[in-house]
Order: sequence, then structure tokens, then C-alpha cells
Amino acid sequence: MNANTAETNNVNESDSSGTAALDIAVAGGTGTLGRHVVEELRARGHRVRVLSRGSDRYPVDLSTGAGLAEALAGCDVVVDAANSTSPRTMRATLVDGTRRLLDAERAAGVGHHVCVSIVGCDRVPMPYYKVKTDQEALVAAGRVPWTIVRATQFHELAASLFTATARVRFLPASTSVPVQPVAAAEAARAVADAAGAAPRNGRIEVAGPDRTDLRALAATWRTTTARRAVLLPVPIPGRLGRALRAGHLTDASPDVRGTIGFAQWLEARRRTE
Repeated sequence: MNANTAETNNVNESDSSGTAALDIAVAGGTGTLGRHVVEELRARGHRVRVLSRGSDRYPVDLSTGAGLAEALAGCDVVVDAANSTSPRTMRATLVDGTRRLLDAERAAGVGHHVCVSIVGCDRVPMPYYKVKTDQEALVAAGRVPWTIVRATQFHELAASLFTATARVRFLPASTSVPVQPVAAAEAARAVADAAGAAPRNGRIEVAGPDRTDLRALAATWRTTTARRAVLLPVPIPGRLGRALRAGHLTDASPDVRGTIGFAQWLEARRRTE
């Protein structure tokens, strides 16, 4: 195992469970999920490298591959939590970037690639989900042992959506679209578990504790935030609507089930603001 220090506050040789500490690189380690993954891995005693364009120590650009060889030298595990939802950049980042990342891992002798993905991405006909499905296929076909951790939508995403639409005084609210959001911090623990374990060459699914609908989430957000906004059903036609109504973004029997519901998460966030 490589003994390089890397952006970490803990240099113990084993984590709190007695498992040997690993050198783990986290691509997208400053994002909504990535920052929680970094915190969780460091708390377990692993040596963590945060890879991002803005990093002083490990500046990496997945769209070009710049910085990857240097950043991955001596790494045991790579967690790919990088993301892009822009139609202009998402394929370059998530598909082409994954290809570059896997090639660099292979060259560096990395033994485990952990890819963060989305529950139901292969069953919901959206451009972003198609890109995530293609990313998964690259990982599964690659030569680096792998684990894919799929999560349902984060509480953070739902709150961001409602905050944005409330500015124009409405909240998207449909009783026909099942959702099962999970706290990013709880998803991050599942990702950290995967990173510290042997590669599965398979998938792990993470979902929130409650299967509910968009209207119930919107009502909860409105009550907790005391914002004025109308609950407005938004019809979703075609194949996309059928896929969402079928519950493809939820998982009745996930491998990992969160414990923090949306209302509890909102209340905790309100107390800290």
C-alpha cells in the first residue's frame, strides 16, 4: 500500500473498525455528495485525495484528462462522484471523462473503481440518465475492478427544485410520481462502505426511508419553510411520464435504506441556517 500523504487530517494506518487505511481519490470531492464522501472516508482514517478542477494539490480536468496521472499515482481506490448536468458538458465529463479516468487508473495500478450513479437511470428516458447509463456500461466493461453505487434523488435536489420554483410562486406537485429521496450524507456512507470493501463487480442500491410522491414533498417543504407558493400539478407526458409514474426512480427493497426522511432533513437544515 502506498504511504503517500494526501489531503487528509488523519494519518492513522487503520480506520476505526480496524480495516487498513487506504489511499482513496475522490473525483468531484467538493460536490453535493462528494464532500460528504470525503468527510466520511477521512473519519474512517483513510488518506483522501480530493480531485477537482479547483484543487490546489490535485487539480484534475476529466474532460481533458489533465492531472490524472499525477493525482492517481499510488492510489488504491478511486471514487467517481464527479457530475455535470449541462447538455453541453455532461457526456464529455461523465462518459469521456470516465474513459480517461479508467485508463489512468489502469496505468496507475488502482484496484477498485467506485462509480456513483442513479437508481432507475436505465429505465427513465431522459438525456442525463442515458449518459449515466452509458457511464455505468463503461465501468462494467472496463478492466478495473468496480462497484456501482446507485442512489435515489437527494433531499438536497428536491429542496433546490422547490426553492427555484417558489421564486415564481409555484411548487411542482404531482400525486402520480412516486419518489424516495435520501440524504446525501447517508448515501455518502454507503459509498464509503463500498470504497473500503472489496470490489463487487456489481451494483449497490441506496434509497430513502419513505416512498412518497412529489406533492407530499412539496407540501412538506412549504410548511417547513413557511414560503408562499401554490401546489401545481405538472403533467409529464409520453414515455418519460410513464416511466416516472411506474416508480422507476424508487426501490422497494434497496440494499441500503436511509433513515432520515425529508421533513426531518429539512428541519435539521432549518435549525442550522
